[in-house]
Amino acid sequence: MSETTIAKAEKTIASKTDYVGGGMGGYAALALIDENGYPTASTLTIAKADGIKWITFATSLDSDKAKRIEKCNRASVCINSSEYNISLVGTIEVLTDDESKRANWLPPMSEMWSGHDDPGFCVLRFKTERYNFFFADDCSEAKGTI
Repeated sequence: MSETTIAKAEKTIASKTDYVGGGMGGYAALALIDENGYPTASTLTIAKADGIKWITFATSLDSDKAKRIEKCNRASVCINSSEYNISLVGTIEVLTDDESKRANWLPPMSEMWSGHDDPGFCVLRFKTERYNFFFADDCSEAKGTI
């Protein structure tokens, strides 16, 4: 049962990535630890993903998110709707290398940055360590570690 549920989670995440029509594919809540030790959550557009192994997001290098990651790289991602809940826990890093920025650049991002080489543009790469999924259509659940 959990292999099927994991496959459903991977398919759901994949449906939320990349450029879709006139906008971005989907959103996720990213929770980070702030400077006072409290969790803070932000909704971000998903850029890319490799199943449940990793998810990338775009943000500004001078954003609170990037600054928080420098101090504490523990994070959680939640993607949900009334039909499912996908919760991931792991670590996150800020990527500024050209290859990562180029690979995660999507056309709608030009509204915020001049291009993948914009010095203010960076990529956040979340790597999953453990997961917890629930799908309402068949009440399937899966919990585990990667």
